[in-house]
Amino acid sequence: MAHRRCLQSFVRHTTALISLKKPPPLSTFEILTPKPNPAITTPNLEPTWFTPWSHFRHFSSSKSDDSENEEEVEESSDGEAEDDEVAADLGRDYSPEEKEAEAAAIGYKVVGPLQRSDRVFKDYEPVFAVVQIGSHQFKVSNGDSIFTERLKFCEVNDKLILNKVLLLGSPTQTIIGRPILPDVAVHAVVEEHALDAKVIIFKKKRRKNYRRTKGHRQELTKLRITDIQGIEKPEIKTDEKPLKAAVKKPEKVATTA
Repeated sequence: MAHRRCLQSFVRHTTALISLKKPPPLSTFEILTPKPNPAITTPNLEPTWFTPWSHFRHFSSSKSDDSENEEEVEESSDGEAEDDEVAADLGRDYSPEEKEAEAAAIGYKVVGPLQRSDRVFKDYEPVFAVVQIGSHQFKVSNGDSIFTERLKFCEVNDKLILNKVLLLGSPTQTIIGRPILPDVAVHAVVEEHALDAKVIIFKKKRRKNYRRTKGHRQELTKLRITDIQGIEKPEIKTDEKPLKAAVKKPEKVATTA
């Protein structure tokens, strides 16, 4: 059986070679093909027994691997582009006018560092305000502390003015902005720059052997509210009653009859 199969394959290959070597008719050859140029030499294109098979099969596994590699390259390129943008933003030199304009767009203004002689912290006052910093809004009162996203162009112990005030309120009146109150300011002090708790980002694509785990810690700035200006502050009434002197009652003495 093995010799018969070898003989059949040999006959098949020889017939294929003979059919390829057979020249076409002269009429068709003259019509379809131009006359060869004797100055140009063409290599021998006749097939041989050792001509490699030119057709390559593409399996589904190789395609999925290529797509996974392309996705990984795209994600890595996106991450590298974001890192490059952040590094370029941090390493950029801002002029004082650009710093002031960008800080005003976020919603604050840097006054200067806190001095030892400054007495900015006051007692509690029954006044509150709603301020906007970036894309977040906070309801604050005198003495409160809030955490915002990292504020640029300010360091620890810097005095700030939060100028995007949306609402003011007290026990006697309420002032609503449209959308911002113009002649109102909330004073604050930068206490620290910190990092938030870690958040885990996990990505998975089923049946692709794709899993990615990353961690992120958001940068935060802690602010201490020191004063709210632009509204009448009610006076705190203290009911102080004079203390009466203790009067000793005479003790009763038992008398014997």
